[in-house]
Amino acid sequence: MDIQIILVFVIIAVTVILFITEIMPIDKISFFIIVALVLLGLTTPEEAISGFSNAATITVLMLMIIAIGMEDNGVISLLSDGIKKLKILPLALMVPVFMLVSASISSVISTTAVIVIFLKIMSQLSEKYNFSSSKLLMPISFAGILGGSCTLMGTSTNLIVNAVAMERGAETIGFFEFSIYGLILLVIGIVFMTIASKWLPKNSESKLSQYNEKSEFLFTLSVKDGSDLIGKPFSEISFHDNPNIKILKLLRDNNAFTAPGKNTTVRQHDQIVLLTDISDFSLISDDDFELSLNKDSLSIYEDENEEDNSKKKSIKLYYIELLVLPGSDLISRSLKQLKRDLVNIAEPIGIQKNSLTNNKKQYLPKAFKKLYVKSGDRVLVKVNEDKLSHFYDLENVVVLRSHEDNFEVEPFKKYWCIFTIIAVVGLAASGVLSILASSIAGVGALLLGNCINLSKIYKRVNWQIIFLLAGMIPLGIAMGNSGSDVWVSEKLLILLKDQNETIILGSIFGFTMLFSGFISNNATAVIMTPIAIALATSLNLPLKPFIFAVMFGANFSFFTPMGYQTNTLIYGTGIYRFRHFLIIGGLLSIILLISGTFILSTLLKT
Repeated sequence: MDIQIILVFVIIAVTVILFITEIMPIDKISFFIIVALVLLGLTTPEEAISGFSNAATITVLMLMIIAIGMEDNGVISLLSDGIKKLKILPLALMVPVFMLVSASISSVISTTAVIVIFLKIMSQLSEKYNFSSSKLLMPISFAGILGGSCTLMGTSTNLIVNAVAMERGAETIGFFEFSIYGLILLVIGIVFMTIASKWLPKNSESKLSQYNEKSEFLFTLSVKDGSDLIGKPFSEISFHDNPNIKILKLLRDNNAFTAPGKNTTVRQHDQIVLLTDISDFSLISDDDFELSLNKDSLSIYEDENEEDNSKKKSIKLYYIELLVLPGSDLISRSLKQLKRDLVNIAEPIGIQKNSLTNNKKQYLPKAFKKLYVKSGDRVLVKVNEDKLSHFYDLENVVVLRSHEDNFEVEPFKKYWCIFTIIAVVGLAASGVLSILASSIAGVGALLLGNCINLSKIYKRVNWQIIFLLAGMIPLGIAMGNSGSDVWVSEKLLILLKDQNETIILGSIFGFTMLFSGFISNNATAVIMTPIAIALATSLNLPLKPFIFAVMFGANFSFFTPMGYQTNTLIYGTGIYRFRHFLIIGGLLSIILLISGTFILSTLLKT
């Protein structure tokens, strides 16, 4: 065996171990792959960095930007609202209907984004219609994977396989060229999961509360001097009967009263502790109430200079949800202290305590001012647009999401985004433009419609995926340069000697599927595509069925929670065990392996 082949296999082995053990982030692993390829002479420096300019990498980046634009301009919310309006059916019909919806959307939008939508609404739907969300989440995740496998832009894996195959001299894959095979496998998956859902566990819905789109925070309001409410009963407060605003405590003269009655009289300087979400909080009138964080605290909004105030009105304001991680400087600070720390940067206005959100019968300390930030809490701050970047730079603090002050999306931008995604898919599917060209044009359209801000995009793109692609693609080049792919294909030929062509195709399908259960789908695709092409070339067989086998096999990682990002998401809710993926996902994998092999084997005879 040539020394270069040995070196390539060593790099692959180390990469697989690092991916499985997660000793370091995937982007860091990918960068070290580039370094190793250059220093060991397995690629030229230009080849080692070619992944950054590869068509698949740029296409994935463009599609990420388009997805962010759709989320920011209400298209994702529109999909979420549409899913909520689905007629609730018996479980036997609910599973296939939701799987079809998930698969359909995932064929053109990031599967991960689709599953996040379902995670956000599932706890609400399950509570309202009295069913266990665990009966649906795994089928929905699996359907998203199957649906994404039906089109070329459905997953980044498909784009990577196409890019690597083209570099090896294969014909480019059409947008819908393999869709019929994907649809057949999708139907098989829906039938199986509809039956298998009966054996999925029942769960406590509170475990999904962290994904609920209605993030509730604690706010303290003070009755303003001269308010018309003074002397009137609580029942006349505008939000008293709002079911989305919970009045938890009345703080008066250093005394706390739990859930004051509707006939309680409002007094000057009363403080009311509320639990509500951001949008409902924004509806509370400023005429009668003001935020109470202590009178002596500072504020970035108390400038009396008229010129400065006129500038302030022209600056867009945002509500930012911050997740406090262990080691953060925000820990053990009250809102008053945070307000002083963040003077001239932002105004903290609410806090979400982990213990409160998970327990409906929450108990508040006697004085709200005694609530201090702890690890796992969320802090809500109001910030000027030009100060947003400060929070992305804080250590051990994660910006979960931001909301504009008016909570409204311009209708033009929403419909422009819808038009853009339809145009991107239409141009790519019809062949008028390549998928790379159409996705670039799509980002250009969003910029033209002022639907995205590139300075914000830079902070929200998942750069780990971009670096993963950029690092793995040159590894595929190194396999070709060293002859590793041919060496492996020769050994497979010896191993599969005198075997039927269908068995050989199934072996590639199965090995790819097994590999993708433990490392990245994209990494699996980069490693297996050159081997599959070399094997097909050695046997003088058509390349397409082997390429499709790698494409489907790399995507169909159902039997481990780490096999696909959406599986990791639903596993993280805590309602599934590893055995649920191993047994149910494993059975589905075996069924799809057998079915897919026989379906694709029909292409061997063409």
